[in-house]
Amino acid sequence: MKVLVLGSGGREHALVWKLRQSPRVTQVYCVPGNGGIAGDAQCLPGDLKNPDSLLETAVRIQPDLAVVGPELPLSLGVVDQFALRGFRIFGPTAAAARLESSKAFAKEFMQRHNIPTAGYAVCASEADLRDALVHFHPPVVVKADGLAAGKGVVICNTKDEAATVAADMLSGKILEGAGKRLVLEEFLEGEELSFMVLSDGERIAPLVAAQDYKRVGDGDTGPNTGGMGSYSTDALLDGEMQEWLLTHVARPVIDGMKAEGSAYKGILYCGLMMTARGPMVLEFNCRFGDPETQPVLMRMKSDLLGAFIASIEGRVSEGDLKWSHDPAVCVVLASGGYPGSYEVGKKITGIEEADRLEGVKVFHAGTTARDGAFYTAGGRVLGVTARGADLAQAVERAYAGVARIHFDGMHYRKDIAARTLKSSPAE
Repeated sequence: MKVLVLGSGGREHALVWKLRQSPRVTQVYCVPGNGGIAGDAQCLPGDLKNPDSLLETAVRIQPDLAVVGPELPLSLGVVDQFALRGFRIFGPTAAAARLESSKAFAKEFMQRHNIPTAGYAVCASEADLRDALVHFHPPVVVKADGLAAGKGVVICNTKDEAATVAADMLSGKILEGAGKRLVLEEFLEGEELSFMVLSDGERIAPLVAAQDYKRVGDGDTGPNTGGMGSYSTDALLDGEMQEWLLTHVARPVIDGMKAEGSAYKGILYCGLMMTARGPMVLEFNCRFGDPETQPVLMRMKSDLLGAFIASIEGRVSEGDLKWSHDPAVCVVLASGGYPGSYEVGKKITGIEEADRLEGVKVFHAGTTARDGAFYTAGGRVLGVTARGADLAQAVERAYAGVARIHFDGMHYRKDIAARTLKSSPAE
């Protein structure tokens, strides 16, 4: 089978890498891909903001399956357009993807279907903002309603700060159109958890859980990013809590979307805060998380292609997905200045050396290749991912890989999974 993967980041590199392992896959294409993906797939030009151009590519190469990586093409209806032309494509329709493309829709949907989430208010004007802020106690979370590449969430320590950030979003001063409407949200405390399920519109199958690190600095300091690292281990989620999340979060979403006329097929990512009051949904993503996909797929023993086809054809079963018990860890290497402004074009050394280490795979997120070398081409550049017999070994292997790699301005978090290791050193 010929498979077309849409996207250009570390998540897409992991998808390409895993799909290539399927005995049924004969050719993998990626649009537009990146420097590292080009070593594992045939990269083709294309504009992820233009579903028509993606469809033209599909018409030309005639893939047996298309897989959507990032959120923007989903929100623009690429699944709808491909399906209309008779192509099998993995992912939700634009209507179903509103769970991610509109924070306000997601919050109101959760309220309608009794899915646990933080208290909130939707604001479309500064008057709405003034009226709503009265009902919140700091810290206050300000979220852009639209897609903002993981940077549309600001935790504000005072009401004055929240008012300023929210006003800047509403005016378009920051995030352009993503913040024309926004959500004020109660701040939740606890451990974050990334819980993903595969759905065919009716049935679901859980993936192994992961934990993401959004803040740029060690100790969860600094601004939010698209994700600075992640790890996945069985210890994150026991069977009883998994069943609770399926019953009270994942199944109500799938049942609710079907009841509202927008059947949800694809990966549903539930971003959770495990609070003293119980699990609460922070956000939904309508695709694989990034960088959670990297360690999760490192642990996957079953055929990813088969899982995608089961979703499209309505054959998902909870027992379909098989997993290794070995933990996996991903450390993101970022450009200097990220998540703010940063320079690109820095030469990268050591990737091949890191890739040769036992249990290590370097996934490319923002790279380009020329003249036999790799160069930086984005804010998040690489995801050094490793699997080990236990979490300590996975962490050790990942950071051993990091130590082999260098580019000017490179920075990364040094504490991925450290808190878990400290609390349970003999995992």
